[in-house]
Amino acid sequence: MADAPEPLSDVDLVAAPPASAAERALVAKLLAGDEAAFVELVGRHQAPLRRLARVFVTSDASAEELVQETWVSVLDSLRGFEARSSLKTWIFRILVNRAKTRREREGRTTPMSALGSGGDGDEAGPAVDPARFDERGRWTAPPQHGSPEQALLDKETRAHLAEAVASLPERQRAIIMLRDVDGWTAEETCNVLGLSESNQRVLLHRARARLRTLLEQWMKR
Repeated sequence: MADAPEPLSDVDLVAAPPASAAERALVAKLLAGDEAAFVELVGRHQAPLRRLARVFVTSDASAEELVQETWVSVLDSLRGFEARSSLKTWIFRILVNRAKTRREREGRTTPMSALGSGGDGDEAGPAVDPARFDERGRWTAPPQHGSPEQALLDKETRAHLAEAVASLPERQRAIIMLRDVDGWTAEETCNVLGLSESNQRVLLHRARARLRTLLEQWMKR
């Protein structure tokens, strides 16, 4: 049987709502062999799955393979879905576990356990002066004309932003993809990546700060 999501330790579990009634109904359709239900599910999650997969592998082709492996695991493991988390969270945790299996098989040197602990270089201090943030982690100075936020409308700046995201440590890159690209909640992100709330918050802060710094440096040039 394909790998099911691995349980998180008690310290890393973050409260999250269980599967909704709509998700339970969708699972029932899937178990009954409803192809339209599977097409609906794939259409809903294929693109964000591919984006997250790309964080863990070195090519678009490998990311596509990882996503396909994930869907096979979803179908094989569906009867074991207990609805204690959302179906989306369950699916994305399968992808993370498949990425771990692939990495161990390929003998990659960076352990996937770095997703839930230190070790990939993203704990080495703030990326910018902490004084630039308020007590809630927001920028003290709002975006002005010509700021990095305004410049995101420019195609060239978007290309530099993509390069900046690619330069982030793995965990920061995964969190940026889930939180800022796909709009996930902090709780969903913690449960998929096996992070505590405080660790997720710190890593997101570092990632956002690093991206802003890189964009500011590029604009000055």
